Amino acid sequence: MVEFLFLSTLENMKDILSQYLFSKNFIISAIDIAVVWYFIYKLLQIIRGTKAIQVIKGIVVIILIRVLSGILGLNTVEWVMSQVITYGVIATIIIFQPEVRRGLEHLGRGAIFSRKKLVNEMDSQEMIQQFNQAIKYMSKRKIGALITIQKQTGLDDYIETGIPLNSEISGELLINIFIPNTPLHDGAVIIKDNKIAVACAYLPLSENDAIPKEFGTRHRAAIGVSEVSDAVTVVVSEETGDVSITRNGRLHAHLTEEEYMAILTEELVIADDETSENIVKMIVDLFKKEGK
Repeated sequence: MVEFLFLSTLENMKDILSQYLFSKNFIISAIDIAVVWYFIYKLLQIIRGTKAIQVIKGIVVIILIRVLSGILGLNTVEWVMSQVITYGVIATIIIFQPEVRRGLEHLGRGAIFSRKKLVNEMDSQEMIQQFNQAIKYMSKRKIGALITIQKQTGLDDYIETGIPLNSEISGELLINIFIPNTPLHDGAVIIKDNKIAVACAYLPLSENDAIPKEFGTRHRAAIGVSEVSDAVTVVVSEETGDVSITRNGRLHAHLTEEEYMAILTEELVIADDETSENIVKMIVDLFKKEGK
């Protein structure tokens, strides 16, 4: 009898699992929730360390006041908060303009999908070796440098601010450009299509309040361009000789030769093989399985 009840319960559990947990509707709902949380996560990544976080806190406070005023019967306060929330959508778009722009640029360049190689592996390795030669020389002698390497996102707006060179990449030329008190040493070198496109270019400064005070204008410019593009930027500090790299809005500071070479190799030579794990492909694969 006990064995019969156990088997019966087991069968019922299997039926429940097959009808609900493993049903098509359940899988679609799970995917729906996963997609929403994924985009919330990406949004938080984009606005992390910006003033937008403080604005979000203010919005949460307004919503709480609206809910509490409704519970306590404060009709005037409730009406005011309702108006603020109703018309706050337009205000939010204006306030979050930099973050909205950054997010759309991420989507436009396919940041959440896959990345491609910048150039072929042989050319990339040679380019990286030339960078290393210049970086080691300038770091040892505390020569300040700012080198931005264009990837998928175009940097033409910033290239136009510089002095055109259109020359082959060489360590000696990069060193000469950044020698202090020379015409081209101030500003950034921008690499485009495996060539030095311009020198003395101006990059956008980051407004991130979380950047430590020890980092100056070069580092803020490097972070700024990484916030609006997928460019990789190398910074050599003229105060300490430390080497830093920025990418995807993040600063990797105080790098050793092995560390910065690894990052440059990862970004400029090795393609991102994780595309099979991105969420969009997972969704497509699941729907293909359901259709079979």
